[in-house]
Amino acid sequence: MKPPLIFLALLTLHTSLLSSDPRDSHTDWRVYNGDLKGTKYSALDQVNRSNVDQLELAWRYHVGDHKDTLRSTLQCNPIVVDGTLYLTTAGQKVVALDAATGIEQWKFDPHSGSETLGYSRGLLYWENGDDKRIFSGAGNHYYALDARTGQPIESFGTAGRIDLRENLDTDGILRSYSSRAPGVVYKDILILGGSVGEGPSQAAPGHIRGFDVRTGERKWIFHTVPHPGEFGYETWSPNSYKRNGGANAWAGLTLDSERGIVFLGTGAASYDGYGGDRVGDNLFANCVLALDAETGERVWHFQTTRHDIWDYDLPAPPVLITLERDGETIDAVAQVSKMTLLFVLDRETGEPVFGVEERPVPQSIIPGEQTSPTQPFPLKPAPYGLISFTLDDVTDLSKESRDAVLEMLKEFELGHLYRPPGFKKMVVIPQFNGGSEWPGPGFDPETNLLYVNVSNEAEWTSMKKAEEKGEIPLWKLGSEIYQGVCSNCHGLDDTGKVPGMTLPALRTVKERLSQDEVRAILKEGRGSMPSFAAYQDVEIESLLAFLFRDRDEETIQAEDVALTWRNDIPYVHTGHRDFHDPFGYPINKRPWGQLHAIDMNTGDFVWSVPLGTYPALEAQGLPETGTFNIGGPMVTAGGLVFIGATKDERFRAFDKATGETLWEYQLDAAGYATPATFQIDGRQYIVIAGGGGSKLQTPPGDSYYCFALPD
Repeated sequence: MKPPLIFLALLTLHTSLLSSDPRDSHTDWRVYNGDLKGTKYSALDQVNRSNVDQLELAWRYHVGDHKDTLRSTLQCNPIVVDGTLYLTTAGQKVVALDAATGIEQWKFDPHSGSETLGYSRGLLYWENGDDKRIFSGAGNHYYALDARTGQPIESFGTAGRIDLRENLDTDGILRSYSSRAPGVVYKDILILGGSVGEGPSQAAPGHIRGFDVRTGERKWIFHTVPHPGEFGYETWSPNSYKRNGGANAWAGLTLDSERGIVFLGTGAASYDGYGGDRVGDNLFANCVLALDAETGERVWHFQTTRHDIWDYDLPAPPVLITLERDGETIDAVAQVSKMTLLFVLDRETGEPVFGVEERPVPQSIIPGEQTSPTQPFPLKPAPYGLISFTLDDVTDLSKESRDAVLEMLKEFELGHLYRPPGFKKMVVIPQFNGGSEWPGPGFDPETNLLYVNVSNEAEWTSMKKAEEKGEIPLWKLGSEIYQGVCSNCHGLDDTGKVPGMTLPALRTVKERLSQDEVRAILKEGRGSMPSFAAYQDVEIESLLAFLFRDRDEETIQAEDVALTWRNDIPYVHTGHRDFHDPFGYPINKRPWGQLHAIDMNTGDFVWSVPLGTYPALEAQGLPETGTFNIGGPMVTAGGLVFIGATKDERFRAFDKATGETLWEYQLDAAGYATPATFQIDGRQYIVIAGGGGSKLQTPPGDSYYCFALPD
């Protein structure tokens, strides 16, 4: 008996809605990064090489809640469904716009009017019949909203949200766990990773979970820090599953819906500066992971960094690609890294397509630390960024710059990738921000070219003892806690100036907040600030004494205080430290940022061009130098690669075959986000968030810019 025609029609419609192939949809941008594979590719070609120079601003949407602070930013890759564009604001609000005009339709505020800022990089759309939902993370919660009204779906979790700190199989302490990147839905299972703390105490584990997409009930969990009896448990210290956190997929997920496999890249274990309390390789930190999307069971894994003490997270989800090699068609995943190593792995087995070589690496001199004797290096492609720093790499921007940097370097050790930090200052490249960052690469399924942008800047770091003995001022104990826990984000000298960080300076916190307010934030968390509820009262009070400088006479016996983390973490790093020449430019040679096209069939580079420039150097007649960049490329069938990302606040279109710049637009604030494209009534649009701020400390902005050809 044949099924009714109406059934076949509905089945065809449902299949098209769930398709992961970008060539099957010619109008919408329904999925974060373009499709479930994360390719950032669009089959639209109305805007192409011949006319891209005619692009003009079609509309501009002001979010209305940005702040004049470097922490204020917009990082969202918007999605477009049936003529409605969904985005997030600097305050993590969710907004629906008419995609053709930019006119607001509704707005949802997860923070109920408070002036909270936070990172939000994308949204998830799901529908089944009349049930149409937008999912979004804010703080420690994940929300389900009615896509037509913006109202919370009351039947999801509690009043429309689930608390991501719960159901983590921990000791009951609620540790910060947020979702800045969207999840994916397989069948009726919502799959999520998230962001956790990175300090030496009580960071949540980055376990991956599947939830019922309708109710929010947990369906499965994969322990990225394995429990006793689980695969990988022996690669940690025996109690690591109770104590260590991290190993989290904070950058998002990709999905092979036909095979039913979800893919992700995980970050470092916590604490990420010292690993003497987590002896071993530490599976499943720093891994490309393939999980059964229905059950959460491991299909395969590939670890890219063993026993990470450099914060070399896998900063983007693996992109699902197909390539041709030796006459064979291979489904694979391409995983970028902060180390600028590109791992190309067979999608079904995890085996390296081009081969991987184990190379000896230097060992740590820090007592108690046990680093891995080797690390894996892909044979192809070659590293797409700098992986070492020698005196030959010192800037040649000018004689003054070079001489000044050479003089500064007399105090420093110079390092190659995977050289462990010691007690002396050490130059690090790639720095902990990368390399690559969370937007990841774009992939053209028509040519099998992968487009990846990279930053080439050095930083410096070192290690220090974390121990104090005898009677010490309460504020000094607070200073020790600050250096061990807070300095990674807020700066070693509490000025907030850390390369790649834009969190507020804590030296002036007493001018903005009361002690009770700061105490509450420490215990409960707020925005991107994790909770420190597991800390003892004396630890929080000593930290307050340090920040407010108002209890100088109060002392404490240091050895009588069993600091939450000090017994396990006797050494801490001094932070990731900015390192530029006296004129504010990077200490290494140009280019400081690049965009590459790599042939995935061969592993060879097709072209490489500088990405971005410094206007002051441009005015002196210098060619583009490249800049540190955060934002992903979008690839189109019109022969173009669109990308913002650069500190010069420009949005560019490149010829995807040659790397030639064909168009650029000067934004009011940098586009640290990935663009999207869509078509309505026969007109193609390109949209990007211009929020500035972010990790690169450029002026913040408040707008989404949408471009089209003249109507």
